[in-house]
Amino acid sequence: MPLPFLTADRTFEAASESALPYDDRNRWRRPYRPGPWRVGVAALVLMVASFVLFAAILIALTGSSSSAGVVLGIGLVVIAGALRMLRVGVWVSPRGVRQVGLLVTRTVPWERVVSVRTVQQPVRWLGLPRTVQGQALVLARRDRAAGDATALLTTHTLDFLDRPAAFDRAADAVEAWAAERGR
Repeated sequence: MPLPFLTADRTFEAASESALPYDDRNRWRRPYRPGPWRVGVAALVLMVASFVLFAAILIALTGSSSSAGVVLGIGLVVIAGALRMLRVGVWVSPRGVRQVGLLVTRTVPWERVVSVRTVQQPVRWLGLPRTVQGQALVLARRDRAAGDATALLTTHTLDFLDRPAAFDRAADAVEAWAAERGR
């Protein structure tokens, strides 16, 4: 029985540049993958949540159900926080660009975008107050002053820490979306 997908003598088809048939361009999409640091931190938070949920079961079996309910609620909040952490980033669609934060989401329609460009500037390290020299993808809007550009992506976030090539690809993808929309 021949297994052509396991043989080395077949030719590989070149990857098609067109979108996949189920790939809907009208949906919000992140033009890059979440970084390994973000995924690792989320995995650790989910592991802590599993211990909290196990503690809720033990409390329910040995103690009061109200205490177990409180601990269960804490576990569910921790899980929701880990899932939200995985959604943090920049998302694009034909409607605009969306910057999803841990607690706040901001959406800017393409009509209000003046430019999207990469600049060299001091950026926040892992979102903390400390700044380091790095690159940022900034968004200039029509309804804001020229010097009041919003940093969408930086080289020192959980997605791009120690991955400058990944930052360049993501910045190019967002800039391509902006150029496609005529901005």
